[in-house]
Amino acid sequence: MIIENLDMIEKNILTACATSGRKRDEITLIAVSKTKPVSMLEEVYSTGIRDFGENKVQELSDKFEILPKDIKWHMIGHLQTNKVKYLMDKAYLIHSVDSLKLAKEIEKQAEKANRIVDILIEVNIAEEESKFGLAKEEVLALIKEISLFPHIRIKGLMTIAPYVENPEDNRLYFRQIKQLSVDIDSQNIDNVSMNILSMGMSGDYMVAIEEGATMIRVGTSIFGERVYTNI
Repeated sequence: MIIENLDMIEKNILTACATSGRKRDEITLIAVSKTKPVSMLEEVYSTGIRDFGENKVQELSDKFEILPKDIKWHMIGHLQTNKVKYLMDKAYLIHSVDSLKLAKEIEKQAEKANRIVDILIEVNIAEEESKFGLAKEEVLALIKEISLFPHIRIKGLMTIAPYVENPEDNRLYFRQIKQLSVDIDSQNIDNVSMNILSMGMSGDYMVAIEEGATMIRVGTSIFGERVYTNI
């Protein structure tokens, strides 16, 4: 099932790239593996995928210990400050930075670990009360503050669009966050790039690609519906 699912996703990515005049190598598929057993991750890994996304620090850490070390682990869930230290030697990219408090803790732990941590700023582009992330108007000010931290590099933006039946309903939001990234990039802030736009999930990743996504986070379409179990 997983192999067939990945084949279909790959075809869809190619279609979206063709529609929008983009190249396939501009898009990174992140297999969102939260709650999935290691055996399923190994099947995905066997197809050549090396980017996996987890929502919880403990689960990411557990799988990190078991699975091959060339995997790039993406922390895509809400991150509590007291869990930051556990990610220092494990996370390739933290997608969900949405406060100065969290950024300060990442800076503190990164300095201790003597490393540079790559992050994305999470934007609640649809301003949904149930979601984490900054309002669009708050993003630039926070980026300017975080840009001064020597152990953090801002690599772009992330958003979780609303759950919709029709993916076209999210096109406006994807377009808005793409424009926001362009506007921020034009400021030429030191230590800040907007090379990454993490948006689009199982239901709407084709529209997200058409509107500029460079990373798509796909779980259900690869693994099937979520089942809560131990790894």
